[in-house]
Amino acid sequence: MAWLGHAATRRLRELVICTTILGMRPMAVSKAGRSVETRERILDGALAAFAEMGFDGATTREIARRAGAPLGLVQYYFGSKRKLWQAAVDRAFGDIQGGLDIGVELDGADDPRIERIRAGIRAHVQFVGRNPEFVRLMHDEGKRRGPRMRWIVDRHVKPMFAQLIPMIRHLQQIGRLPDSVDPLHFAYGLIGAIDTVFHQAEECRRVTGGDPCDPAFIESHAQAVEWMLLGPKLPAPPD
Repeated sequence: MAWLGHAATRRLRELVICTTILGMRPMAVSKAGRSVETRERILDGALAAFAEMGFDGATTREIARRAGAPLGLVQYYFGSKRKLWQAAVDRAFGDIQGGLDIGVELDGADDPRIERIRAGIRAHVQFVGRNPEFVRLMHDEGKRRGPRMRWIVDRHVKPMFAQLIPMIRHLQQIGRLPDSVDPLHFAYGLIGAIDTVFHQAEECRRVTGGDPCDPAFIESHAQAVEWMLLGPKLPAPPD
C-alpha cells in the first residue's frame, strides 16, 4: 500500500478486514468485530487525550481508561504511545481526505473543481465539528518545532496542500479570486475560517449561548465559510 493516499489505504484495509471476516465462523466474526470496535474506541480516546493533555501529558493508561479497554490491548494494537499518536492522526486525516475526494468525479457540474472545493469545505467543517479535539491537537503540534510537527507536515499537510493549491489557482483563472492573492495565504485563511470556532468552542458558547458541536450550528458554519470564501453558488445557465 505504498502510497495510495490515506483515504484509499484506509478503505483497502477495511475491505481486507471485511473479506477476512466473511471467511470466519460466527464466533470468530463476533470476536473480530469486537476487535475492530475496541481499536476504534482506543483511537477515539487517544485523539481526545492527546488534544486535551498533549503528547507528553497523555498516558496510555489514561487512553485505555477513556476507551474502556485493558491497557494491554493498547500495547497489543499499537505497540507504543508514538505509534498510537500516529495512528490517531492518520485516521483523522484519512477522514478529511475522504471529504476532499468527494468531488473528484462530480458529474453534471458546470465546474467540477469549484464543486470539489465546496464539497471539501463542507466535509472538513463536518469533521472538525464532530471532532473538535483534532483542531486542538493540530494547533498544539503546529506551534512546536519538533519531530511530531515535521511528521504531520510531511505525511499529511504537504500532500493536502498539493491538492488544494491548484484548485485555488483555478479560482484565480476563472476570476473568483484576484491574481494578487497568494494561494498559500488563501489556503491558511480557509483552514482558519473552518477551524477557529471549534478551537475556541468554550468562548463561542459563552458569546452565543449555543453549542458549536450542534449539527445545526455545524451546517450553518459550513454554509457561512462556503459563501465567504467562494461566494454564492451561481445558478445553472439556461438551456
